[in-house]
Amino acid sequence: MKRFMKLIKAVLLCGLMLLGACVSTSDLQPPKLSIVSVGMVSADVFSQQFRIRLHVQNPNKLELPIKTIEYQLFLQGDSFAEGNSEQPFVVPAHGDAEFDTIINTHFTSSIMRLISKMNDRDGNMVQYNFVGKVHLSKGFVRKIPFNEQGMVDLNVKR
Repeated sequence: MKRFMKLIKAVLLCGLMLLGACVSTSDLQPPKLSIVSVGMVSADVFSQQFRIRLHVQNPNKLELPIKTIEYQLFLQGDSFAEGNSEQPFVVPAHGDAEFDTIINTHFTSSIMRLISKMNDRDGNMVQYNFVGKVHLSKGFVRKIPFNEQGMVDLNVKR
């Protein structure tokens, strides 16, 4: 009987610890992702390749071990690209990080609409909408959705 009671106490204690861990990780806030710059790497008639520099800010008290970021990028309201980040990285608790990712797009009609919209305006500032999911390499919560909007300067650096 004593063994049975010890076993029940141990199971309850493990259950409480597991519940505490779930509660602490389930309230993860999505990281804030913003586009620092977009630059064309190469282009031809059929496809374009761009380097996007992203800034990731972690509002959480826990570090975020990011395995990959799955995203869709809209520029001036038009679907521009979608893809995944290439390298895993860690964003410290209440910290930030920046990384580059290369995207390929085959949407020549979107490129042409974007160029025509830019010709109608002064400067190279365009509105972006960046949506997707951050995939974590560990923890109870493995996917965190995000939806960010902002303005970015489209420079044509090579």
